[in-house]
Amino acid sequence: MQMKAPQQRKPSQTAAKPAPAARLHPRNRHQGRYDMARLLAANPALKGYLVRTPAGTDSIDFSNPAGVRELNRALLASDYGIQQWDIPDGYLCPPVPGRVDYLHGLADLLAADNGGTIPRGPGVRALDIGVGANCIYPLLGQAEYGWRFLGSDIDTGVLQAADANVQANHLGERIALRLQPARGNLFAGLLQADERFELTLCNPPFHASAKEAAQGSQRKLRNLGGTQARASKAPALNFGGQANELWCTGGEASFLRRMIRESVDIQQQVLWFSSLVAKSEHLADIRKQLGKAGAAEVREVAMAQGNKQSRFVAWSFHSATARKDWLQQAQA
Repeated sequence: MQMKAPQQRKPSQTAAKPAPAARLHPRNRHQGRYDMARLLAANPALKGYLVRTPAGTDSIDFSNPAGVRELNRALLASDYGIQQWDIPDGYLCPPVPGRVDYLHGLADLLAADNGGTIPRGPGVRALDIGVGANCIYPLLGQAEYGWRFLGSDIDTGVLQAADANVQANHLGERIALRLQPARGNLFAGLLQADERFELTLCNPPFHASAKEAAQGSQRKLRNLGGTQARASKAPALNFGGQANELWCTGGEASFLRRMIRESVDIQQQVLWFSSLVAKSEHLADIRKQLGKAGAAEVREVAMAQGNKQSRFVAWSFHSATARKDWLQQAQA
């Protein structure tokens, strides 16, 4: 049964200060330069993708998806104990440092409601909307904090690939996967009535069309100075990604409006909703929509990796006292 939307009230908002360039979260394991010797020990296949920088150090050609995949395998094995990881050709290959930063920010969110202590272990359950074939957030979240995850997707093939990563690392008790049967829905029709989640997270499709996504990929390549970008005049999705991962009708803004609307109906089952927001110009509309939805608390948390500035938005329909009580019960 769907709940009626609460009466509109002005949410409490906290906007984090912009993060300095190249500043990862203090708990992020990937500060500074990669230790290539350690990564090569974890994944010898990485050696075939090393390039020499003008400064005389070894690095990766980040315009080469195969190289990025091997780097991810090395990072996951050396830093998170994930010994087996793969994605099908053409699917999104996520940057591990940026993805884990989002999880650290969410952990801080929970800590603020828990007397400053990050709640760890399987008492915390997180819902990853659009888990993707890479299953990256559940894999990292269980490794860093011991949380349990439910990952959802609208594509059975994606879920099969994600499950292969889960089973290869014997994580079936920590990570569950579920098909969203209605392609136009995010939360609606997904959860069981008795399920509760401390967090939801999402890396939404940022683009409004395939053309826009291809142009965005080509810009990334030019910024990296990749050989593929210099050799090709036509836009190409060199960083990988399927349609559902990269674009949707209306793009990021439309996706987030839908997420906010649907969050109202399951507000009693979730402590904190959240999503990455790629474009800062969407923040004003997000604040407006959350005000209409009746969110009690809204947080905007800035993140940065190298020259890339990003952020996530989180919202809750529960008061500070109710959030504290919720977490105490979850950890009991």
